[in-house]
Amino acid sequence: MDLHDYRDVAENYDRYLEVMYAHDDHHEHFQEFYLDLARKYGAGGVVDVACGTGAVLLYLAERGIDVDGTDLSEEMCRVAAKKAEMMGLRLNIMPADMTVFSSGRKYSLAIIARSGFMHLPTQELQIRALTNLREQLLPGGILTLNTFDPWPPMQAQQMQTTPEDYAFRLEYINSAGNREKIYNAITYDPYSQQMSGNWKFEEYNAAGEIIGTRIRPLLMRQTTRWEMHLLAKLCGFEVTDIYRGYNGDKEDLTDLSTAAKYRSNLIWILRRKG
Repeated sequence: MDLHDYRDVAENYDRYLEVMYAHDDHHEHFQEFYLDLARKYGAGGVVDVACGTGAVLLYLAERGIDVDGTDLSEEMCRVAAKKAEMMGLRLNIMPADMTVFSSGRKYSLAIIARSGFMHLPTQELQIRALTNLREQLLPGGILTLNTFDPWPPMQAQQMQTTPEDYAFRLEYINSAGNREKIYNAITYDPYSQQMSGNWKFEEYNAAGEIIGTRIRPLLMRQTTRWEMHLLAKLCGFEVTDIYRGYNGDKEDLTDLSTAAKYRSNLIWILRRKG
């Protein structure tokens, strides 16, 4: 299981991300960014892959976009569906693995927002996902996904980390109304390009006493720019744009750097060939 497969994580996901992104502007304007893409490329329908609890899915649906949602985590889908119901939205939200997902219709835009693609832990699974999602797109359809350029200082640090080397990440108020602290212990394997480890959640009562501790696993894979270009070509896509963050800054398509110049997301725009 992965971090997002647990009910407690899904129920608190929006709460701790709000705190996380308050101190990290890498996701500023991300909903507006995907709305612009949907208006540009989504006339034939949009699917939000790895939709999580619906941050992009519900934002688009509220603004009249024809959009479906899917996520590997049934718990995330459950939370997203509940939110949609409370908002008066009738949406198709389907638990499914992106390597085999099919809703029975084709789309002109498929979105894998934030770190959804990076949770595919092997190159084989990345290829299977890209190949499958290509088949879910109309001719000329667009797939957008995120990666980030590997950052060598962080990689070097994580290569020395043990499963017990927890570092404080943030504090927030959980769904039970209690204060909760999150700690991470993440290691990096340069051979598999995988980041693996655990998140530790410590829950406190009003007296400041720990009343519960939960450990949840995490596994992600880093993908370099040159590798992403090759994966896109292999799976029947052409790279049309790469954005650095959500403010519209475009990257040079010929830059195949393997080390980060900026600590920001790379948003890839891939067009289905054929």
